[in-house]
Amino acid sequence: MIEDYRFGRVVVSGETYTSDVIIFPDHVRADWWRRKGHELCREDIAQIVAARPEIVVVGTGAYGRVEVLPDAEEALAAIGTKIIAERTARACDTFNALVGEGRYVVAALHLTC
Repeated sequence: MIEDYRFGRVVVSGETYTSDVIIFPDHVRADWWRRKGHELCREDIAQIVAARPEIVVVGTGAYGRVEVLPDAEEALAAIGTKIIAERTARACDTFNALVGEGRYVVAALHLTC
């Protein structure tokens, strides 16, 4: 579960991260970076696609600067994964709610802008 989010910082299961992260059910990938800073493309989500989650929650940043590109959407749609993209604070709440429902969800969070 995500315990706290503030600009540039997220706490997941008691561990604090200060760089972008991907949260899988069994681990957190810290220091996640996208090929082109504020664009999320197929290449950036290869690990997520391999995990085949039911839902991916994308935190687009505090101000919503990250854009999910069509090729990323297509890669997820091809495996039947739903994508929810929203500003990171709201994405954290959405992720926690879905985890609470017992859904198989992965979060990809941009922590700053």
